Amino acid sequence: MAENRFDHLSGVRHIVWDWNGTLLDDNHANLTALNRVCEPFGRAPVDLDYWRTVFRRPLLACYEDHLGRPLDEGEWAWLNTEYDRHYRAHLPGCGLAAGVPDVLVGWGAAGGSQSLLSMASHGHVVDLVAERGLSGHFTRVDGRKFDAADDSKAQHLVHHLGEQGIDPATVVLIGDIDDDARAAREAGAHALLVSSGMMSRERLEATGGPVVGSPVEAVRALTEVRSAA
Repeated sequence: MAENRFDHLSGVRHIVWDWNGTLLDDNHANLTALNRVCEPFGRAPVDLDYWRTVFRRPLLACYEDHLGRPLDEGEWAWLNTEYDRHYRAHLPGCGLAAGVPDVLVGWGAAGGSQSLLSMASHGHVVDLVAERGLSGHFTRVDGRKFDAADDSKAQHLVHHLGEQGIDPATVVLIGDIDDDARAAREAGAHALLVSSGMMSRERLEATGGPVVGSPVEAVRALTEVRSAA
């Protein structure tokens, strides 16, 4: 029998969902905020296709490359504050990704558990997930509670799983950027990336892990490989 590219995920029992760009379709809000905060620095607006080819963590290095010069501490603080202001102004127009929340209901009905981990600030994420009526689907909702030196999700994921006593080997992190794959690898978990968010499919595939088009496709693949195991 031919090997399925998802076979290594047959032992997954718990999904850790990313939020921005994965469950929340907020690409437009992010792009608008990006262009607004970069305008005072003389940077011409860019489109989503371009940004998906260059966006990365650490964010500071990404923005310095985008602007073509270093940013001092005050400039970086201003940029983050203004970005948040513009993003929040456009947030009401952002819907959930296609198939959400049905896909969350389906995974739970199939006997799986799930939680949510975002690199957005903790209070913001908890409130927004609650406002969208999704809190009940998750065993835990965490946003960024501390600043990691490398700006990666890895340490946050280790803490997120440790607080729940979940074996990382039974976990898949579903996210939309390559740092999600890195975080899963460093935490001892699996990764499954969706190409509907802030990074191009080519860059996601360069991680060497499986890539699908949407959260619906991700859960379908997990359910099928579990059934076949």
